[in-house]
Parts: sequence; structure tokens; C-alpha cells
Amino acid sequence: MSARDPELKKELDATLATRKELGPEYEDELIDSFLEKIEQRLDGVVDKRVRRQLAEQQMVVARGSSRPQQTGQSPSLPDGFGARLGLAVASLVLAIPLSAIAAVNAGLSGLIACWTGIVAVNGLQASRSWFARDRRPTGKQSSEWEE
Repeated sequence: MSARDPELKKELDATLATRKELGPEYEDELIDSFLEKIEQRLDGVVDKRVRRQLAEQQMVVARGSSRPQQTGQSPSLPDGFGARLGLAVASLVLAIPLSAIAAVNAGLSGLIACWTGIVAVNGLQASRSWFARDRRPTGKQSSEWEE
């Protein structure tokens, strides 16, 4: 979404024209409707960016990204950092609608259960990478460049 989105400008013009026709008593509803359209557009942009980043991370993993020289990754990042970051971002993006659904349908207990699940999934991912790091051999690894 660019700063000058012609489709969004048309929506704003239509909203203002409707306000002129209906009068100020419908102003709150018109503003809410327009803001909802903006929110949907922003959600679409964020979703697209998250999907693109996740796809890029999956491509890096599929290519065998253990060697930073080939992928352009920083050598200081620990293994699995991208997967943990991707899961954390996806969890936060999905937490909003899941929280709303849980709170509306089950109240406070549903909200607590929802967040317990979100924390548990992220905690399991973090502990999995923690234990995998502990099981790595500590001896010097020879690379294919050293022979």
C-alpha cells in the first residue's frame, strides 16, 4: 500500500460524499466503516509481508543454510534463529484474532487457554532449539573448504 493509494482515495471521496447526502448523524458509522477498510488493507499488507518472509526463510532452510557464506546470513546468528523469529511473528499476528474469538466465545477462561497455548507453542520451539544446541558435538568441525 503506497502513501498515495488511488483506491483508498476513492473510498475516502465516496465516504465524504455519503456524509454530505446522509448528514452528520451518520458520521460516526461512516468513519468506522472507512477505518475498517483501512485496517483490512493494512492487515493484507502485513500478512503478505509475513508470508513472504516465511517463504524466504523456508527457501533458505531448503537450500541447507548451515553455511552463512552461501546464504548471506550473519555468522553471529544462532542456528534456528529465523525459525524461532518466524514462529514468534506468526504467533503475534494470529494472537489478536484468536484472543478475540476465545474471549467472545468462552470469556476469560477461553482467553487464558488461548494464551497458554500460544506461550506453550513458542516455549516448546525455544526448548527444542535449546536441547538441539546442547546435543551438538563439541569437537572441531571440519568444513568442506579445509582439506
